[in-house]
Amino acid sequence: MAADKPENIRDFSRSLPMALLRAREAAMERFRPSLRAHKLTDQQWRVLRALFDHGQKDLGELAEMCCLLKPSITRIIRSMEQRALLKKQADDKDQRRTIVSITTKGSELIAKVGPHSEQIYQDIAEEFGPDDLEDLYIKLDALMAKLAGKRAT
Repeated sequence: MAADKPENIRDFSRSLPMALLRAREAAMERFRPSLRAHKLTDQQWRVLRALFDHGQKDLGELAEMCCLLKPSITRIIRSMEQRALLKKQADDKDQRRTIVSITTKGSELIAKVGPHSEQIYQDIAEEFGPDDLEDLYIKLDALMAKLAGKRAT
């Protein structure tokens, strides 16, 4: 039996970080089979999508955009570079900065995986309800903005 819980600690089932993690895992379980079929991890897909949608990025910007720690993104970039999905180069203006960009092979992989990914989004919207899904996006954006605002002060 667990130790007596202090009265001022919420029940684990109502932990916001855990609820968000469980929702993320439930969503990702839909996407992972397609990613695995193309030998991609969740993190590698995020990196490819970020570069595809936003163009070349500094390694630090890319890590932040993809919610990855710098040591992790360095390892991810190395393995993706070996597969010729992206390339990195030193910044012309600042040799200490590393710039990462997607290659043609990486863009071709997006073209293969993307339509299946979009179908999964449609399936989720159908199951959850398109209006409810859009409302969820709006609420999550608002939550992130509020929490980021509190952190900045």
